[in-house]
Amino acid sequence: MRLLTLDLLNPQLQTVQYVVRGELAIKAETYRDQLKSGGHNLPFDKVISSNIGNPQQKGLDQPPITFTRQVAALTEWPALADLAPGVFPADVVARAKGLQDEIGSIGAYSHSQGVPFIRKSVARFIEDRDGHPASPDDIFLTAGADAGVSLLINMLITDPTSGILIPIPQYPLYTATLAQHHGRGIPYLLDESSGWSTDPASISAALAKIKEDGTTPKALVVINPGEPHGRAADGRDDGGAREASNLHERERHPFTSFKKIVRDLNSPVPLVSFHSISKGVSGECGRRGGYFELTNVSEEVRALIYKLVSVGLCPPLAGQIGVDSMVRPPKEGEPSYALWKSETDAIHTALASRTKIMAQRLNALPGVSCVESPGALYLFPKIELSAKAVEVAQEKGKEPDAFYALRMLDETGICVMPGSGFGQREGEWHYRLTCLCPGVEEYVGKLERFHMGFVQKYGSA
Repeated sequence: MRLLTLDLLNPQLQTVQYVVRGELAIKAETYRDQLKSGGHNLPFDKVISSNIGNPQQKGLDQPPITFTRQVAALTEWPALADLAPGVFPADVVARAKGLQDEIGSIGAYSHSQGVPFIRKSVARFIEDRDGHPASPDDIFLTAGADAGVSLLINMLITDPTSGILIPIPQYPLYTATLAQHHGRGIPYLLDESSGWSTDPASISAALAKIKEDGTTPKALVVINPGEPHGRAADGRDDGGAREASNLHERERHPFTSFKKIVRDLNSPVPLVSFHSISKGVSGECGRRGGYFELTNVSEEVRALIYKLVSVGLCPPLAGQIGVDSMVRPPKEGEPSYALWKSETDAIHTALASRTKIMAQRLNALPGVSCVESPGALYLFPKIELSAKAVEVAQEKGKEPDAFYALRMLDETGICVMPGSGFGQREGEWHYRLTCLCPGVEEYVGKLERFHMGFVQKYGSA
């Protein structure tokens, strides 16, 4: 038999790029191993993984919501309620018992579209949020939002000329998945000067440009709140959306879903909306729970989607239960409510405070500008780099912002992601970092000292 070599594999796979888990993340893990082994000669004593929104990872340590974990514990091992009487609040015991009655053992397969009872809970959550009806038949539970996004892109790419409009900067899941399925990304630029808002003229320009190369546009992606920059749509943006009510400045920036806009306008536009338990106060990334909702999608297409998700049998039951806890939190007056409220408020407050401090301090640095984020978990500061820094980066075969990020990792142990991996205007450079890190004074202080040292070494722009 022949050895398995790259030439025997799908050639499209070699075009996939995913910066979030790329060179910088790999190098950060190497440093982390060196620190564990001792005897190192590194200028830092810990690696800070600011490259990915992973709230509960070691070093970021966002505490899990007690209600979510208690329900999860009792669905994993129902006998625990009797073995530890009085430990679990009555509403948690009732919730777990209700789920057990609907699901049975979470070690068994569920309905391929997700547990019907949980899909009904999601539909009620959407109805309460938007003030419009939602049907559990239009809800598909998934292993995180990414699984649903990949499925829909796979369905939409009918040939190599198929394209999808992607906001720039974007989360690289979209371009990576398009590359895998031999589709084309159609970039449209967000307006940094107005807080990363969607510029309709940019979408029109992108559509005009693709006429030259024969690309057929199949869909428009809108990420709300924005990734990597955290902007929240205000109801004036339009599109097919990946959405999460993940705002820590909820009074100034109330969440508006695209589903609500479509229904308010009585629009026939097809819409697929995604949500997950990975971000916001849930932070349950490893549990892999999410859903998508179909709006204005035909019965025939929905049946095809069901057939495709059936191939994977069902999404993880632990993730489905996490979704249920997210869309059905404790109600006021229930035993778990006070703790749930204090925990979620504390997380929102911490995110808002850290984001504000980080944006203010970064904006005070020479050659740095940063739009303050009202939502999500990230900032996307722009950095002006000198001709010398750009030249050195090019000599090393690196994008200038990737060179900057690599130097930051080498000197501080902070792992961020270069803006070139997310897309940006030609001649501009950014980096993305999370707002999750505790000890914000120490964390931002390292960013400041690094930047000033970089400017001293390579000069200002």
